[in-house]
This record gives sequence, C-alpha cells and structure tokens, in this order.
Amino acid sequence: MRQALEGSQAIAYAVARCRPGVVAAYPITPQTHIVEHLAKLVADGELRCELVSVESEHSAASVVLGAAASGARAYTASAAQGILLMAEVLYNIAGLRVPMVLTCANRALSAPLSIWNDQQDSMAVRDAGWIQLYCADNQQAVDTTVQAFRIAETLELPVMVCVDGFVLTHTLEPLEIPSQEQVDAFLPPYRFSRTLDPARPLTLGTLVAPEDYTEVRYAHHRAMLRALDVIEAVDAEWQALVGRRAGGLVGVEGPEDAEVGILTLGSVFGTLADAREILNAPVKLLHLRAFRPFPVAALQQACQGLRELIVLERAFSPGGGGIVGAEVRAALSELAQPPRVHNFAVGLGGRDVPLETLSRLLAAIEEGSWRFAIFDVDLTRLPEEER
Repeated sequence: MRQALEGSQAIAYAVARCRPGVVAAYPITPQTHIVEHLAKLVADGELRCELVSVESEHSAASVVLGAAASGARAYTASAAQGILLMAEVLYNIAGLRVPMVLTCANRALSAPLSIWNDQQDSMAVRDAGWIQLYCADNQQAVDTTVQAFRIAETLELPVMVCVDGFVLTHTLEPLEIPSQEQVDAFLPPYRFSRTLDPARPLTLGTLVAPEDYTEVRYAHHRAMLRALDVIEAVDAEWQALVGRRAGGLVGVEGPEDAEVGILTLGSVFGTLADAREILNAPVKLLHLRAFRPFPVAALQQACQGLRELIVLERAFSPGGGGIVGAEVRAALSELAQPPRVHNFAVGLGGRDVPLETLSRLLAAIEEGSWRFAIFDVDLTRLPEEER
C-alpha cells in the first residue's frame, strides 16, 4: 500500500526493515531526519537496535566499523562536511572489506557555506572503495537501501546510497514501503566471514609490507568489478519479489532510435523526464545509478546509436572539469562510432534546474561542442578579473 511519506522517513523505514543491530550518526542537515526517524522507531519499541549518539561523524563511522566487524549489521548516514570528516574511516572500512550501508544526503561542500544540494560530498570520496549508487527518486531510495545491505553482505564491500538532499530527503510523496516479511525473505541474517571473535583471534587492517600491498588493492578492485553483476542480479531478484526494479546499473527512458541522449545522476533525471514529456522531445534519458563501480559495458550498450550525449553532473573538479564526463568519454571512446559528448555542471549549491533547462541544453549543443562548461553562470555577478 502506498503511503505519503517524506523521503527521509521512508529511508528510515527501509533501514529498519533490514533489522540493523547498530546505528550510529551525528546530526547534519539534510541527513538528520533519517536518524531522527530511526531514533523514534527505537524509542517506540518498533526497532530493536543499539542507537549510538556520537560526538562527530568521524566517531559515527568508527562505531559502525567496529560494530560490523564484530558481527552486527550496521548503518550510518551523513552529508557534506560530515562525509569529509568521515573520510579517513571510510577508506578504512572499504580497505578492510567490511560490509555496511551509509546514506549520503548529498549536499554542497564549504566554503562558501551552503546547506543545499549538489553531489560534491560523495564525489569527493569516490575513490575510497565504496560502491556508490545514486537514486533518481524516493522510491528508488527506499528500494536501493534494502538492496544495498544485500549487495554489501554478498560482496563484503560497503555501499553508499546517494540521495539528493532536500530535493528528495525532504520531499513528501506516495511510496511503497516493503513489508517486513518481504525484506526478511530477501535479506538473510547478517554474516561477515572475518567477524572478530575472542574465541577465534585474528587481526583486521594490520601493517602490510610493500610486497603485499599491491595484491590487496588488486583484490579490492576485482571485488568492485564483480559488484556490477551482483547489482544487476539483486535488482532483478527484488523485482521478482516486489514487482519493481530500482534502476539496475544504468536506467534508460525514451525512444530507442533517439540520436540525442542526456545522462544524469540523481533527481535531475525526473526533471528532465517531465520536460521531455512536455516538449515531446525525441531524447533518450540515461540515469547512471551505479557510479562505483563504473558500468562501462552497460553504458556503452545504452549509448549505442546516439549521435550526441549530454552529461550533466552536480559537481566538478576545479581546474580539471567534469568528473563524470571524463569517465563517460573514456568509456565511450571504445565504441566504433562514439557519440559526441558534451559535459555540463548544473544545479551547484542547490541552484534550481527548471524544466526549460532541457530546451536550453538542446539549443546549446546545436551551437557547437562543449567539452566542459558550468551551466547558467551569471558573469555579471563576478568581478571583471574573474569572468
């Protein structure tokens, strides 16, 4: 049965259905509501869980690392500067191959201070070794959260579920929350093959000499690549159970014979889908759900036949350009007839991405090729020397 729920509340229900043993978090906008709802479920006796209030995001990540390593299903959430404060521990969690789930309520990074949405925070830790899944809407956020625990525990890799802050976390919409029976049928009890146990002493994260370090990193990389098949298989199994998919690796909408495509991560996909319907534009829309591991083969398949591909991203590398765009270009360069790739950063710091963005993008690529540009910059607001 569909319920009208705020995105954060729906995510909390999805986490609770997965029966976590330990939840640790520190409040930061716009993530706070998720853990507030979990705390209420614990207080009301609806969730049996150790809820740990800590003094920082670094501590939150450390608590869930210890919990998962010692045999408890663990969960945390954060955003923006909180993700950066966790960074040291995020690398440790991934390097130790400890399975857990983290919701990143995507928010711009300081400075200047911004509490609004873009994806600089998750992009800043894209190389930490976490699987990263980006949600286009709140139904995907709910379904991806449940799937993330299954993926993490199958591969013994941590999963970051990225949800646009405010745009999704604070939006009320009708959603299907899976039943406890459905989640129990889908998600086996937590198991970690290297659980810390006094009766069976072992060490995690010990010093590794140069002659062994390369092999450890190689094994991690191979595990991430295996995740591509697991993400697809888990999504197919979820569809068989509840009747809907959560987007696989790359979601595709629009005419198969379209010559122009637009690739996005996150909620901008919904904006463009509405705009395309209004304009009746012959455009194929691609939603890159899995950014880590990067789904090269799936992306190549989705882009077959395209003449032009616009890559939109809500982050970029200052002095370098587009992050996602560079990886898309590299992946598509292997095609016999790759599309011309245009790369734009949009919606930085929560700037609105209105419906007319679609027609303006289509007009822009008619004028020429765009290797990388920050869309919608008002140069009159900058000092002359910085224009």
